[in-house]
Amino acid sequence: MKKVGIINSEISRVISELGHMDTIVIADAGLPIPPHVKRIDLALKEGVPSFIETVEVVLQEMCVEKAYVAREMGSSSAHKRAELVAKLPSVQIKALSHEELKALTHHAKAVIRTGEFTPYANVVLEAGVIF
Repeated sequence: MKKVGIINSEISRVISELGHMDTIVIADAGLPIPPHVKRIDLALKEGVPSFIETVEVVLQEMCVEKAYVAREMGSSSAHKRAELVAKLPSVQIKALSHEELKALTHHAKAVIRTGEFTPYANVVLEAGVIF
């Protein structure tokens, strides 16, 4: 058994296989997931696990150089956007339309579905390199 870090085998595997500029998505419970993209479904019930809690855990192991969020998150879920920005202090965050963000999910290595019920609580994380 792993001593530290993510113990979810699917998330751990996906992160370990990421190359520079590959993406993963951390999604609320309602984001549509393209059928050809790996779905890692963590949702247990409303709010469990939360979007921010899942982001925190993923960031412990993933080097992120850029993040994408829906512009609508700023107006509909400003508190979640502020929490996300605080977790990514040195990461460039680009705002797109929700439709553009959904289009990015088609190229992701995986979508991690949370139990989050807050509108637009989704982020596309782009992998950086540690050297």
